[in-house]
Amino acid sequence: MGEAQAAAAAATMGEDTQSKGAAMVVVPAPRPRKGVASWAVDLLERLAVRLRHDDKKAEPIPWLSGNFAPVPDETPPAAGLPVRGHLPKCLNGEFVRVGPNPKFAPLAGYHWFDGDGMIHAMRIKDGKATYVSRYVKTSRLEQEEYFGGAKFTKIGDLKGVFGLFMVLTQELRKKLKVLDATYGIGTANTALIYHHGKLMALSESDKPYVVKILEDGDLQTLGLLDYDKRLKHPFTAHPKVDPFTDEMFTFGYSHEPPYCTYRIITKDGIMLDPVPITIPESVMMHDFAITENYSIFMDLPMFFRPKEMAKNGEFIYKFDPTKNARFGILQRYEKDEKTIRWFELPNCFIFHNANAWEEGDEVILITCRLNNLDLDQVNGHQSDKLEDPGNELYVYPQYIPFILIPCNPLLALMLYLSGTR
Repeated sequence: MGEAQAAAAAATMGEDTQSKGAAMVVVPAPRPRKGVASWAVDLLERLAVRLRHDDKKAEPIPWLSGNFAPVPDETPPAAGLPVRGHLPKCLNGEFVRVGPNPKFAPLAGYHWFDGDGMIHAMRIKDGKATYVSRYVKTSRLEQEEYFGGAKFTKIGDLKGVFGLFMVLTQELRKKLKVLDATYGIGTANTALIYHHGKLMALSESDKPYVVKILEDGDLQTLGLLDYDKRLKHPFTAHPKVDPFTDEMFTFGYSHEPPYCTYRIITKDGIMLDPVPITIPESVMMHDFAITENYSIFMDLPMFFRPKEMAKNGEFIYKFDPTKNARFGILQRYEKDEKTIRWFELPNCFIFHNANAWEEGDEVILITCRLNNLDLDQVNGHQSDKLEDPGNELYVYPQYIPFILIPCNPLLALMLYLSGTR
């Protein structure tokens, strides 16, 4: 939902509003190093890749071909595009979307979630249209541009003993100061959000990147947003902005206890104190939801399992079909997690929620539900498998009756686009 919110905001924002709070933006200045250490690690990596991958037998990666093929170059503002029909002169703004677009070919694995963030934008002004595409200038991208090739470990690498080797290779590069992780290693490729006069490009492994829209429609990456050094953990790619209070609600998940941290950012762009959300172990928590009074967290059985990855040759995130899904409901403005209520549901995984609201004492969530998801199936080397999206209605008449309505992705999209509540 972040992309559409950002697009709507970008359509109405002015240049002055977008620059508010610029003091909070940190300009990344990574200091990678070339030299003998870099050359030696590169050689070791190439040898391992050659042993692991046979180029002659390797299947083509679908996420790097066809409709998913990377765009090789940025496009500076292309003004005066032909228009079929008529663009009203009162329509003034810019539609923006972001997605993965690797600048450099991967050395080994590649996952659907990999790739550098590239923003595609359509500027509409005075009845004319201008197209532009620009990379989000992340610290990660700057360093790979410095070396002229891929250097950071990709999600698609994280399988089996080879995945462990690739993680250790990246850690070795950081230890030898070949790579600099001071400013994070995220790709800013997942979603866009607009809050407190700032357009932000997001990925859930890093802090937000602030992007400025120039008068001619061009895009300029200003830097990282760390909320005056108060943000010290990853930031979800799907924060929620309350249209009535202008507050932004967000969280970040990690691989260390408490595994999830909840945050509120005021309408003035001030990040409040962290609220730890304790869950039993590290999981992939891609999205959450808010209602007028509650925040909803999803503890789903997609576990971070590096030991099983190395031992059993599996993908680093493993779905456990024997575990239940849990949903935690917390009053939005609680200072701690003491009053959170957890509700167990049948086993499932959820990437995205469509909407959430309250009806009396009930909290209702509409979501896209998957059964027995295998993240390795979207790793580019296996045939696509159709998943049962589920079509049941679950009712839990507890302290806060909680209703989960699973739906297929198309229905969720229709509900979202229509603004159904």
